[in-house]
Amino acid sequence: MNTLAQKILASPHGKTVLFSAGQAGYIIKSGSGQLLGIDLYLSDCVERLEGHIGFKRLLPKLLAPYDMEFDCLIATHPHFDHFDFDSIPELTANGRTRLFASTECEGLVSRLMMTNDGITYVKPGENYDCGDFRLHFVNCDHGSGAPDAVGVIAEVDGKRIFEAGDTCLRLDRIDEYRSFGELDVMIAPINGAYGNLSEDECAQLAASLAPRLTIPCHYGMFASHGGNPGLFMEQMKIHCPALEYTIMTQGEAITI
Repeated sequence: MNTLAQKILASPHGKTVLFSAGQAGYIIKSGSGQLLGIDLYLSDCVERLEGHIGFKRLLPKLLAPYDMEFDCLIATHPHFDHFDFDSIPELTANGRTRLFASTECEGLVSRLMMTNDGITYVKPGENYDCGDFRLHFVNCDHGSGAPDAVGVIAEVDGKRIFEAGDTCLRLDRIDEYRSFGELDVMIAPINGAYGNLSEDECAQLAASLAPRLTIPCHYGMFASHGGNPGLFMEQMKIHCPALEYTIMTQGEAITI
């Protein structure tokens, strides 16, 4: 069993705990012990399928797909670092885990010859219950390469965790995000490439939404992706110096 799985199993019950799995991947453990995984990238499939050294995995694998049984999984769009082509079949092989994936992921599911049992294709504006989790899928803008991409606001244990998904800055959609109430956590990209927020833009989004805690993501996994957490920290001090943020190490856990 890998390091992150041990940490998840050892985390205290009765608390809402957030774990960083690297890239844009996060795991939320509810107070009762149920698990939600968002955009988990656990393999080397991006380099294998894209065939480019710029997509070589640079962060260690801390979790194997057979280590944990998840209650719910989310793939916000069909890019392989969000829909892990090699790991999702194993993650869902138990027949119990529910997968919520953006609509264009259906083509990948078909390529993998997975059955549709337990798979739900989602669009912005849709809401689903999965055990302890209430999932609100919201708009994001990842450009023409993934027009079906979604973000998600996960409600659990009375808390709201916003995973913005891969998106550029769309301050015109702030009211949509605010309509769900105050955010305890916002997780958003900072790599500033492939249609994603830059460090400055992530800080601007945080300033507009004022979450209790902002966590940057989408950096460090691939040489070609960019993203500088130090620059993000500087931008947070400029745009919203009163707001809290943290830089999570891969495998780190925080109690919300």
